[in-house]
Amino acid sequence: MENKRRDRKRNPARRAPSKNPKRRLLIVCEGKVTEPDYFRGFERWARNNTVEIVIPNQHGVPLTLVRRAEKLKYDAESDAKREDDPFLSFDEVWCAFDVDEHPNLNDARQLAAARGIELAVSNPCFELWLWLHFRDSPGARHRHDLQRMVRDHLPDYDKHLHFDQVSEGFTDASRRARRLHEDAQAEGEPDRNPTTSVFRLTESISRNDSAPSVAGR
Repeated sequence: MENKRRDRKRNPARRAPSKNPKRRLLIVCEGKVTEPDYFRGFERWARNNTVEIVIPNQHGVPLTLVRRAEKLKYDAESDAKREDDPFLSFDEVWCAFDVDEHPNLNDARQLAAARGIELAVSNPCFELWLWLHFRDSPGARHRHDLQRMVRDHLPDYDKHLHFDQVSEGFTDASRRARRLHEDAQAEGEPDRNPTTSVFRLTESISRNDSAPSVAGR
């Protein structure tokens, strides 16, 4: 009888956590087309399939985005606790939005800091980050100027953005954005025009344990 029990087919046990599990990231985007297109393309390029991108049903100001991200973060943590599965929660939660002319920016930043939510902020707009894939800092610009300038390099930009259209300039964009960020910080004007912290988010996506380093690609 004992031998029969030993020979009986066993159901596979729940797989133990791997030594270096993939990090789960959540990105809540302000934009409905450009930013999601870019981040989806970038995650494929970086070979990271653990990024979830959420686009709110209604266009919202930064404070609304942070509140949405806070709710999603809390729900994921609750699911992880209920299912006793820590991998259901997010390792990082990000909001990506423009400075533009939005109200309550300081409130959004304060709430994000209090809730452990990271921000990828572009001033004046996400098009600055795209421009840096092609050229160095354009100086302080209005968002309409930057949108027009980007269209000079991407004629179909108003429809959809394919990451392979800008991938060759990614390393340059990261370097240029970091320099703008560090200069603004050193001069006591964080998030001034022109700055973008999207480079921090792309670094986090490419830092996934299963993904190769994209530095120097």
